[in-house]
Amino acid sequence: MKVEDFKDPYLGTSWRDLGARVLSSGNRVAVHLGYPAAGLQSLLGAELAAFLGVPAIELDLRFAPAEKFAFNRVRNVVAVASGKGGVGKSTTAVNLALALDREGARVGLLDADIYGPSQGMMLGVPQDRRPELRDGQTISPIKAHGLKTMSMSYMVTDRTPMVWRGPMASSALQQMLMQTDWGELDYLVVDMPPGTGDIQLTLSQRVPVSGAVIVTTPQDIALLDARKGIEMFNKVNIPVLGIVENMSFYRCPNCGHEAHLFGEGGGARVAGELGVPLLAALPLDLAIREQADGGNPTVAADPDGDIAGIYRNAARHLAARLWGGLQASAPVISMSDE
Repeated sequence: MKVEDFKDPYLGTSWRDLGARVLSSGNRVAVHLGYPAAGLQSLLGAELAAFLGVPAIELDLRFAPAEKFAFNRVRNVVAVASGKGGVGKSTTAVNLALALDREGARVGLLDADIYGPSQGMMLGVPQDRRPELRDGQTISPIKAHGLKTMSMSYMVTDRTPMVWRGPMASSALQQMLMQTDWGELDYLVVDMPPGTGDIQLTLSQRVPVSGAVIVTTPQDIALLDARKGIEMFNKVNIPVLGIVENMSFYRCPNCGHEAHLFGEGGGARVAGELGVPLLAALPLDLAIREQADGGNPTVAADPDGDIAGIYRNAARHLAARLWGGLQASAPVISMSDE
């Protein structure tokens, strides 16, 4: 067995076929993957040692992003969407963005919900902070928790309603998307408004969206709307990377009993119908809401905790699917001094 024959834990395909770059010397192995996976270093080291039948492997896991760009210097645009509001889409978007950052990628977060922006509060950005405008048109993103971010909430106060028609909202999105100096990013996570309206169409027409993540809850009505969102992305040829199911279950803090308050297995059924993975099933947990409302989302507040681990696993999985689609035909480069 060779290192290149090891099957990627998310894609089920050998690193050889995926085009991973492998460098080996004795029990020291460096693997360059096309998705960020810093949190897998120890686990993959142990699994790789077992695969090769050796006592231990000193694994150096590195992220080697592709040189293909969606627009400007942004490699991948990932839309986080839902068919309806109230399913935890914005909380999912910010935590997935933070998870990608913690796994070793350069990440931006665009709040595309023009009418109801919430990322400013979730990231703990002061209400009076405004982005800088350079040369009359270039916007400097606001950095928060390691992310480059832009949101309509940075332009107005939390009490200012956006009484705009669709074309005005679409124009605002285009300005935030194209005039923000994102710099070089591996992933731009876009927190979409709920539904299937103007903003979704504008984004799909303005930049090549690499893929979408659909957020839902187990309730039948939420799943019905999630299917509509999936169909919308299919119509504009944007691949769906997977499903995130929020409020999947409630675990009693006293006895540990799990109760499925809003139904059971709905997200998995939709994922099965679509042929994509269920990226995450997140519990109904007070801490998730409190941390987001307090400006310190779960992955930032407790990056090594159990719930952050679910977000980080989902982030690695969606990034791996992007890599699998983009890099499956890349050549394998292997070097060894043995």
